[in-house]
Amino acid sequence: MNAADSTLLSRYGGNLPRYTSYPTAAQFSDAVGPADSRAWLSTLPATQPLSLYLHVPFCDTLCRFCGCNTAVLRNADARAAYGALLLEELRRVVAILGPGHSISHLQWGGGTPTTLPVGTMRRVMQAIRQNFTITADAEISIEVDPRHLPPAYPALLHELGFNRASMGVQDLDPDVQEACGRIQGWDQTRDCLDALRAAGVASVNIDLIYGLPRQDVAGVARTARAVASLRPDRLAVFGYAHVPWKQKRQALMPTGQLPGPAERVAQRAAIDGVLRAEGFVPVGLDHYADPDDSMARAMTTGTLHRNFQGYTVDAATALIGIGASAISALPGGMTQNAVSSAAYARLMAQDTDSLPVVRGVALDGDDRLRAAIIEQVMCTLRVDVAQVLARHGLPASSLDPELGRLQGMARDGLVQVTGHQIRITEKGRPFVRHVAAIFDRYLGADSATRHASAL
Repeated sequence: MNAADSTLLSRYGGNLPRYTSYPTAAQFSDAVGPADSRAWLSTLPATQPLSLYLHVPFCDTLCRFCGCNTAVLRNADARAAYGALLLEELRRVVAILGPGHSISHLQWGGGTPTTLPVGTMRRVMQAIRQNFTITADAEISIEVDPRHLPPAYPALLHELGFNRASMGVQDLDPDVQEACGRIQGWDQTRDCLDALRAAGVASVNIDLIYGLPRQDVAGVARTARAVASLRPDRLAVFGYAHVPWKQKRQALMPTGQLPGPAERVAQRAAIDGVLRAEGFVPVGLDHYADPDDSMARAMTTGTLHRNFQGYTVDAATALIGIGASAISALPGGMTQNAVSSAAYARLMAQDTDSLPVVRGVALDGDDRLRAAIIEQVMCTLRVDVAQVLARHGLPASSLDPELGRLQGMARDGLVQVTGHQIRITEKGRPFVRHVAAIFDRYLGADSATRHASAL
């Protein structure tokens, strides 16, 4: 690494949000509750397509690097009981919305949703189809764990209409896997993908992570080449988010062997080079797609979007989250359910009509304006600030102070600023969150203890 690169890393170090939303979850508070959620849901037009997310906070084993809301629960009856709570929350949401709304995007996440018993998964999906109209071109997606996918599940997923599955690989090096507590052989990964495709789940996403303990540039490149040989439709390449103050399990890893910022950037560049050479199209900050995949097309046409699940081709303006810790993003604001499954169950039992919302944030006009700019920055790597301001009825000069703060990044070759137009350069792609942060009016001095590494 040369002196100029070292200077950049020093200048743009620190911690920043991932900007899967704006305002970010760091701005959520208990000032927003069930009554707000009910009010915002009740105003959704019947003609407006919705996006639906269901969260299952259970896994068969825990990965030490994971920052998600999940726990080990092996009792099938308890898992089925949680499925019953999902059905009940869906019932309450439909009672507010009214039946028949169309769903343009449906995603199951976790945790590991396939820990639900087969009958439970079938009942929840049947209830969704009975109360909503799933559009013909809807993406119906689920996260799976190649180490623990029940043999009956691939056929079940096809039967229930799932057309996309996402699986974690992270890294194929046994030494890295041992450090992270996730032992996953190459055969497990390949066989899982083959079983899904053979059953008729046509599209498969794979997640990789760099910045884990014991990773190096050569190792992540080997993993990327091996995974690329499986020809997944999409890949997500995340930088490991070390937040042990949020997830104590991360402290179980050999944190003294975590790569530093320079090594993280080099690992990211190595994976990027491999995937581009294998014909995958870079999408936004950290995704790659087959050129024929809808996400690659959305990147080209400027119709890519971003929500709490990351990049998406879904254009729905309302996302409804169901389950423990699930987040809803509605025109009026964002809400989050009780985080732990126990707290979620308690709230569902306390009131037979109320939603299990514990916190959130109401949106004002400035939030919506900045959210539109940040989403364009994160998705298309360019934005015409004056154009966005005009749509919000504001003069082009309204955000000139923010544009002024981009001049240092422009001198570093990370962005080009022409008038009110911003374009992130290829050199600046790893720094896209820094550009988004310029427009974040909430970002404060406490970022180091609220967010993960910016690089």
